[in-house]
Amino acid sequence: MLSHPMLARLKARDPDGCIDVIAPPWALAVFHRMPEVAEARALPFGHGAIELGARRRYAKALPQYDRAIILPNSLKSALIPWHARIPVRTGYRGEMRYGLINDMRRLDPQGLPLMVETFAALAQPAGEPLARPVPEPRLMVDSAARAATVAKFGLATNTPIAAFAPGAEYGAAKRWPATHFATLSRELLGRGWQVWLFGSGKDAAITAAIQQEAGGACLDLAGKTSLAEAIDLLSLATHVVSNDSGLMHIAAALDRPMSALFGSSSPGFTPPLSANARVISLNLSCSPCFKRDCPLGHTNCLVQLEPARVLASLDLR
Repeated sequence: MLSHPMLARLKARDPDGCIDVIAPPWALAVFHRMPEVAEARALPFGHGAIELGARRRYAKALPQYDRAIILPNSLKSALIPWHARIPVRTGYRGEMRYGLINDMRRLDPQGLPLMVETFAALAQPAGEPLARPVPEPRLMVDSAARAATVAKFGLATNTPIAAFAPGAEYGAAKRWPATHFATLSRELLGRGWQVWLFGSGKDAAITAAIQQEAGGACLDLAGKTSLAEAIDLLSLATHVVSNDSGLMHIAAALDRPMSALFGSSSPGFTPPLSANARVISLNLSCSPCFKRDCPLGHTNCLVQLEPARVLASLDLR
């Protein structure tokens, strides 16, 4: 999601240009909803897999592009544009990429503190100051696909919908406790709201715990929707409550009212980019620590974030 302002900048500079994206298969649904992207191509290599020969063959089968912008800082991410003989290969200095990248940029973390800014700067000529403000990421909604998804799951949309995204793949130190989500869901259900739980199959244990504590009254969609379906359904939410996760950025790109919960991570680096998003953090002295699990063993940055505080941030109707 954080690459979208960069794509918007590229399209604005060259409206007739064609922009393709190569990304992991799971991310293609997001790029399909970006109007600047002509084609989203699946990168058929798992995380950490180098597979030099397969990458070379994949690169040779690509169309002849004029320029490549390489967002990851890894060596292997720069191999395909190099094998494809793309004339201009832009990226930041990373692990042993000299020669592979011929438009090498040096990252200024103080001048470009946000990840979205580091990406957007790559759409501009080297040395040019970043043009601010950077546009907020936005996704298109396919109304027909959304209606089909609503029908598929037999959903009602005539009452307020709270969408919860209780997962965070990075680790437990980014997850608000399931019991807090359950407390909040019971309060909203009692006020006549619906509560929809979102996540991948990896989040099913968390959503099941919330569902059990909520007396089975939530709609548990974790692992049951595709990412495209999740985008469609999140666009219907009256309010989203999310940990710092990919779904948080998707909800922000849909411009839904949102409470974004931060514990071990920092909104100063990857905040939800929407005027409708409210960041909620206790700002304890021990956070952000950027750890997967709390090094102090208590995760107070999220455990002490009471459901009542999150409830107060919602637009209750």
